[in-house]
Amino acid sequence: MMLRPPALACCKLYISEARNSGALRAIEHAAAALRPLAVLVNTFADDAYNRVGYTLVSPLAGGAASPPLRCAAFRVVAAAIEAVDLDAHAGAHPRLGVVDHIAFHPLASARLEDVTALARAVAADIGDRLQVPTYLYGAAHRDGRTLASIRRQLGYFTPTSPGGEQWHGAPDSLLPVAPDAGPRTSSASNGVVVVGATPWVDNYNVPLATTDVSVARRIARAVSERGGGLACVQAMGLAHGDGATEVACNLLHPDAVGADQVQERVSRLAAGLGVGVGQGYFTDFSREKVVELYLQAAQAA
Repeated sequence: MMLRPPALACCKLYISEARNSGALRAIEHAAAALRPLAVLVNTFADDAYNRVGYTLVSPLAGGAASPPLRCAAFRVVAAAIEAVDLDAHAGAHPRLGVVDHIAFHPLASARLEDVTALARAVAADIGDRLQVPTYLYGAAHRDGRTLASIRRQLGYFTPTSPGGEQWHGAPDSLLPVAPDAGPRTSSASNGVVVVGATPWVDNYNVPLATTDVSVARRIARAVSERGGGLACVQAMGLAHGDGATEVACNLLHPDAVGADQVQERVSRLAAGLGVGVGQGYFTDFSREKVVELYLQAAQAA
């Protein structure tokens, strides 16, 4: 018999490493340390991007000083900081730190304000205990700053390689925006962390049959809301391995604008440029599947 879903919090952590098996083992060990209180329901590694995403889920513990997900997220961050050197990192996906991005989302009967407090607590833990500059966005930020806006202010979208297709090493230690927690300067080995709370976001990427990153960027801009395309869609055109590129999308309101619409729009724009398109893919499970996997793990414990 399947358990009725309690109020759940989801934490997605994006780590700038996908090639060092020893580092990944250490991080995944930390992610699994609090099971079944906090359950790792998905791992998605991308070698071309040199990036891995972890999805943790836990019940919201009302009034607890240290909810399980707060402890689990901090363990993952601490393990990643210990195992990965950003100054030696290179990949085709932009990033600002060893732990590039942490997103909290409410699931089942949870409310956004429930995970907002959790995001703020984790950001404070990272800044105070690990001394890594940490920025808030979404409901966790006092003014509701967006993820894209703080990334843009910090130079996230500007490649650092001569060819303009890769990100190498650490960003400038002198930060152009004061962090919400932690020191005012970053270290070359750690970079910075961005932590936020929002409703559920889908990540959907569409492969393109071209090596020309400028073409991928042109399509991505036309797909994105910022470029006059689909509402609530953010998109980047990126190199993705040898001889390939892709349009990587954040679907901010997937119930309103979903993957099918993104696939159709990318296909139409690419056809107009004589470029072939592959079938897109998600980098995580759906909300419903994430809840189902958590409940299965909780029931088996």
